[in-house]
Amino acid sequence: MPQSLNNILLHLVFSTKNRFPYLGLSIRPGLHAYLATVVRNMGCECPRVGGTSDHVHLAVWFSRTITVAALVEEIKISSSKWLKTQSPNLRNFTWQRGYGVFSLGSADLDALLSYIDNQVEHHRIRTFQDEYRSFLTKFNVVYDERYVWD
Repeated sequence: MPQSLNNILLHLVFSTKNRFPYLGLSIRPGLHAYLATVVRNMGCECPRVGGTSDHVHLAVWFSRTITVAALVEEIKISSSKWLKTQSPNLRNFTWQRGYGVFSLGSADLDALLSYIDNQVEHHRIRTFQDEYRSFLTKFNVVYDERYVWD
């Protein structure tokens, strides 16, 4: 085949270090826009970013020219630096070391966007840890609870 094509939809999830609630309501819109811009600058598309005070979710149409690890590294490094410039309260900000990334089919896009849009409401009754465990179970990811949280 002379042309390389792909259609890979990813659901990317990661938390603040120790799930500290750094991401207040006033910072989230700017952060979400910044994260989407970083993703686009890496050659991917980002139709949605959302989250709560302690974590973010990104819907990403993944590029065929980079790795997931390179994408996440750039997202975390650049957004961490950006956040630290936004407020003295964020000068010690850091993301958790790990992340979760889950592959979905194109038909799942609307459900993913809706899920991301409803994060605040969703987390009134469910913790990030419970949510993340459910993703690991749903996507058959083998994990050791001792190493999931930092």
